[in-house]
Amino acid sequence: MFVYSIAAEQAFHRARTTMFSTRSKSMDRASLGIAWCLLLFVVLLLEAQPAASQTQSSVRYLQNGNDNVNSNSMQQMLKGAGATPVNWPQPPKQVIPDVKTELAKLNTTYVYQNAWPANNVKLGAVTAVSFDKAGNVVIFHRVDRVWGQNTFDNRNQYTEKFRGPIRESTILALEPQTGKVQYDWGKNFFYMPHGLTVDPEDNVWVTDVAMHQVFKFAPRGAGGKPLLTLGVTFQPGIGKKFCKPTSVAVLNNGDFFVADGYCNARILKYSQAGELILTWGQNSFAGVSYDVAPQNYFAIPHALTLVPDQQLLCAADRENGRVQCFHSSNGTFYSQYHNQLIGDRLFSMAYTPAEGGQLVIVNGPTAELGIHPEHYNEVHGFVLSMGSKQVLSKFGPNNMQFHNPHDVAVTTDGKEIYVAELNPARIHKFVHKSLAKPMSLSATKDSSITSDLSESSALDASTQQTVHHPSGKAILVSSLMLIFAGSTFALALFFAQRRKRDA
Repeated sequence: MFVYSIAAEQAFHRARTTMFSTRSKSMDRASLGIAWCLLLFVVLLLEAQPAASQTQSSVRYLQNGNDNVNSNSMQQMLKGAGATPVNWPQPPKQVIPDVKTELAKLNTTYVYQNAWPANNVKLGAVTAVSFDKAGNVVIFHRVDRVWGQNTFDNRNQYTEKFRGPIRESTILALEPQTGKVQYDWGKNFFYMPHGLTVDPEDNVWVTDVAMHQVFKFAPRGAGGKPLLTLGVTFQPGIGKKFCKPTSVAVLNNGDFFVADGYCNARILKYSQAGELILTWGQNSFAGVSYDVAPQNYFAIPHALTLVPDQQLLCAADRENGRVQCFHSSNGTFYSQYHNQLIGDRLFSMAYTPAEGGQLVIVNGPTAELGIHPEHYNEVHGFVLSMGSKQVLSKFGPNNMQFHNPHDVAVTTDGKEIYVAELNPARIHKFVHKSLAKPMSLSATKDSSITSDLSESSALDASTQQTVHHPSGKAILVSSLMLIFAGSTFALALFFAQRRKRDA
């Protein structure tokens, strides 16, 4: 397929017709040879131009420093970890004739706080968010590190150890009202931050996917060294090793859970002392989500949250687009939550007992992994009732979409929500509309401009439509074809007139 203008193509065919008709009437062998040389020259130029498709397949997974990988890398990673083929049941899905219309009907119950945090807070990709006992918003960010296509090899080993640990603070605590930094720590230790949670005793639990380890630190990182370390540094594996662990959740009695996450697709429960109590979960990547899916199978258990009043542990089954909940005592399956409005990629969730028990969820860009790209997808925060399993409302920056949210936290009363985003690197704050203060007109105007740009970037990355502009090569080829057409016509006239004079 060649790229040239319709006008040039028409001129090409007119010139070729003129050349052949003139050959029979007035052109001698010399003129015919010249014309054929010009024609051959243009054809060679056309063949030298690379074909350009008018539409390109959608970017299934963003590559700019987030935790997404393309379909080949995903399948290779899961295959290498021993993904098990499963006959997934396919009961009839709830029919939603127009997802876009149904999403537009959802209420927005949270108001975006665009002036939070303070402007002097500089962040890299924000991977996790939690709360300390003082109510500060504690975040984990990657500073200058980017998770790209070559960050890990085919054996899931980190390829950038030569860079050393991140030199700046990776953990910041922000005052919930002003967003000013209250304290920071985590320098010269982490390589690729991922999960963070603060337990009831204010200890800080973090995961580093490059190091393949889980760490427990004293409150506010006191002492600078972990109190407990699980896994072997830079050695992915199974058994006592991890492979890119993603998240930790801690019970009031000190027992804790680890989501071992990108490769092993399992959940492990440990005692307070770090002794393994039980483990469950199998790795099975179907590439598509279902309303009902096999229990205990994961395609990246990406985040964990506790539901204390029901004694449950819930996991974000990322690439299966669902939340799975288990009894925290023994790991047995309780229930799962999936909704077509949320889509087929679910990155994180947090629980609030407000309104009878709700899950606050953030989904991700694109629908299914290389399957049915026509499925409509919007990236929002969602509030889902655990009782009815229905989506109650949505939220996003100035009621627009997120680009690439990664984690979410909600206060116990459900009045404040915080979302960690990879790209753009931000921590977002939302306040329930019952508590929200009116925003100034200028602030609203400025933030809407920023949000529009962010939404535009997200849509560009997750749809099939691509705008193409004429390249310099295409213009050159079109021009040469027009010159060829004109030259052929001029040659025909020249030789016709000469024959008339000779006659």
